[in-house]
Amino acid sequence: MARYTGPKNRIARRFGINIFGRKRNPLIHKPNPPGVHGAMRKKKSDYGLQLDEQQKLKAAFGMISRKMLLRYYKESMTEKGNTAHLLLEKLECRLDNIVYRLKFAQTIFHAQQLVAHGHVLVNGKRVNVRSFQVKPGMEISIRTKSHNNKLIQEALANKARELPEYLELDEKAFKGKLIVKPEHDQIQLALPVNVPLVCEFLAHTT
Repeated sequence: MARYTGPKNRIARRFGINIFGRKRNPLIHKPNPPGVHGAMRKKKSDYGLQLDEQQKLKAAFGMISRKMLLRYYKESMTEKGNTAHLLLEKLECRLDNIVYRLKFAQTIFHAQQLVAHGHVLVNGKRVNVRSFQVKPGMEISIRTKSHNNKLIQEALANKARELPEYLELDEKAFKGKLIVKPEHDQIQLALPVNVPLVCEFLAHTT
């Protein structure tokens, strides 16, 4: 699966928030969106607004591809329930995102690297697919050889980040678990996203 290698700072400046949690805040020296130097921007069209919401949702989960987002949307459409809520749930339960939420990684991109490089186990078995869907009851852990990884230790030591209520964590054992499926109103994103608008956009551009 392709990994996003584009300009992360540019994405953060576009939406005016240090969305990826980088230590060096990209907004300190360049607070304005790319191409804007204090001037008023033109009002966006409905298409432009929908496109922005899609980009924000993709960014919130580590710049996943449009192809992957569309797949989740189509799967959500076939299931019983609110499509927007189901879409958000599927994104939240991605393995890379759960690894980040469990505080094993400092950023979502760090979590993607940990999974891709084989540092993460699911129920004791290595899984290197970032999009793997974590289900309630599954145990997510860091392999023993990686317990001394400085970046992982620093991430776990960060007391500023709170653990979502649908997860449990044993820091000393480097393991955690998804207790129940997260409800849409429990999922805290780095920036506000109009998910129904994203669904509307995907429905009209498939």
